[in-house]
Amino acid sequence: MAGDFPIPEIGEVRLDDVLSALADPLRRGVVLDLMGRDDGEHPCSSFTLPRAKSTRTHHWRVLRQAGIVHQRDGGNGSFVRLRPEFGARFPGLLDAVRAAEPPATP
Repeated sequence: MAGDFPIPEIGEVRLDDVLSALADPLRRGVVLDLMGRDDGEHPCSSFTLPRAKSTRTHHWRVLRQAGIVHQRDGGNGSFVRLRPEFGARFPGLLDAVRAAEPPATP
């Protein structure tokens, strides 16, 4: 069944949950990747998460339940985007996370 996955109302998003979700390097990498992409939805399969499908599903759920991303089941795949209202709830947080991340090594 296609449709939106449940997410908390933006006013209910807790900083503790956000920081916990971003503490994992794979999830943080997904968020940073989303920040570098064009706005809009992206297939979840387009992200490099070198883990079993069940583990990838777990990472998506943690990011969603923390209120950072919006995820939609498209029937033959799921799609994700950053929540546009997240920046208003925690101004500058994701930019600070990006600035603190060491540069990628080639």
